[in-house]
Amino acid sequence: MEIMIWKAVDNASAVRYSCLRDLKTGQFAVQSADFFRRPLGVNPNEGFARQFAELFIEVPPHERCTWFDSLEEAIGQHEREFS
Repeated sequence: MEIMIWKAVDNASAVRYSCLRDLKTGQFAVQSADFFRRPLGVNPNEGFARQFAELFIEVPPHERCTWFDSLEEAIGQHEREFS
């Protein structure tokens, strides 16, 4: 299951976490984080959607992602790993 979580960074930018939930285990992972900054382009989601699909197809999420029992844990680990 795909879950999008938005977080404001400041008054001109935000980050959208593209998260997954494994329906069998109930665990969560962050597949990617997309950053948006004003002014937004005509369709800022187009490239992100393509990247999400490519990542999902290229390497199965269970092999690429680290899984957690909560969304908060998954996002926190992603932020620590990529900041």
